[in-house]
Amino acid sequence: MLNLAQRLILGCALIAALTMGLLLATHRALHAAGQMGLGWGFVAAVLVVELGTVYFVLAPIRQLAKDAHKIAQGNLEHRTEWKSRDDFGVIAAELNRVAVRLRDLHESAAGRRQMEFQLSDAVLQSIFEPIIVTDGKGHILKVNQAAAELLGTAATDRMALANTPGGDKILSAIRDAVSMQKAVAAEDEASMLPMRIGKLERSYRLRTTPMRDSEGRLLGSVTTLEDVTSLQDTDRFKTRFLNVASRKLRDPLLQLRRGLYALSQGFGGELQPLQTELVAAASKESEKLDELMGDLIEVAELDTGKRDLQLEPVRPLQALTNARDRYCDDAARKRIRVDVRAYADLSRVKADRRALRTILDNLLANALRYTPEEGEVLMAAEEVKEFVQFTVRDTGRGIEAERLSTIFDRFNPMSDAGSGLGLALVRRLVEQLGGQIAVESRLGHGTTFRFTLPVAAVEVGRHPVEVG
Repeated sequence: MLNLAQRLILGCALIAALTMGLLLATHRALHAAGQMGLGWGFVAAVLVVELGTVYFVLAPIRQLAKDAHKIAQGNLEHRTEWKSRDDFGVIAAELNRVAVRLRDLHESAAGRRQMEFQLSDAVLQSIFEPIIVTDGKGHILKVNQAAAELLGTAATDRMALANTPGGDKILSAIRDAVSMQKAVAAEDEASMLPMRIGKLERSYRLRTTPMRDSEGRLLGSVTTLEDVTSLQDTDRFKTRFLNVASRKLRDPLLQLRRGLYALSQGFGGELQPLQTELVAAASKESEKLDELMGDLIEVAELDTGKRDLQLEPVRPLQALTNARDRYCDDAARKRIRVDVRAYADLSRVKADRRALRTILDNLLANALRYTPEEGEVLMAAEEVKEFVQFTVRDTGRGIEAERLSTIFDRFNPMSDAGSGLGLALVRRLVEQLGGQIAVESRLGHGTTFRFTLPVAAVEVGRHPVEVG
């Protein structure tokens, strides 16, 4: 709306320019009259016209221009005083109407902004979880009541927050969200922030999200601390239960498998055909149960920190070849070709041999399980900067898009087959070894798993120098 006032100024300036042109033309007419020898009466008449133009046209225009300029500068209370009802009076009245309209719009816009601010502040304060709002440079702008109660004076002071337990993680997540302009929401133990409230100690999961305006410009970030104390307690209980249950069941299962093996070998006497079939089916199911017990024990060991990884340099090609050899019979039964592609001189990875074997076995077993007969499975490795990227790709049916986000969760099998712990165990082991894992899949186009492991440091050997 300020542009309307500016247009009035331009209009007044245009009229003033026309008037100045008229005065210039009058001066030229006087000069021509003098040269032509016209009488003083004509000259006097021209002077009267000129003075009238200055008084009745130019002066009012200058006054209206000054009034319009004040309104355009933001003085919306200013009014043009003009009593006559001529054309200048009409212009003055319209100019006053513009000023009133601008003032009303300004007040209504300011009111809306105030209401929006109060509403957003009320919403922020009503959220139960602690929330910290920062600007585009990471400076703390606003905290809600929950954050103020949790962090105290450190909630609004960066220096105090840095010295608060967990405060360095909060500041680091804010810096990452602002610099990378993407959400930071880790799900592992590293994202848990133990905070003490009175005599109680609680755990929070850290989530930081950048804020942008309607045009995509970065405004700041919002950090949320989700209270996951009860979830962690439940998870610890499940881990202890799985650990105890799996170990208590392992010995009876072992005795059962031994008995089934003895029967299948004829140590209890010759079996009838139906008895042989029943023993074979029971043996197969006992093997599946034994695999489940093994996965449960490994997951429990990782969760409780009892699994010690023995890191050493491992050749990627050797690890891939050994995995293929272990499953060559399974692949042959379905006539599936398993190819290994990796250079022999590929950098060694720093890994635990048992853990790497578990990772490759789970991924290869899944690929063979979901690849139809006459299909193909590719196992490859290549060096990417300071990591070696392993790939296991199959030509199976693929995975639904809605299931990809939870494919590495516990007890979330890709189908009714398997224990549902294999991929969860794979992800935990890869992360324990310092790598990352990802999956790509489309229905009808197979599935590709990729994971990385850090390259092992090269040890420079020293050879004795022969003297003499």
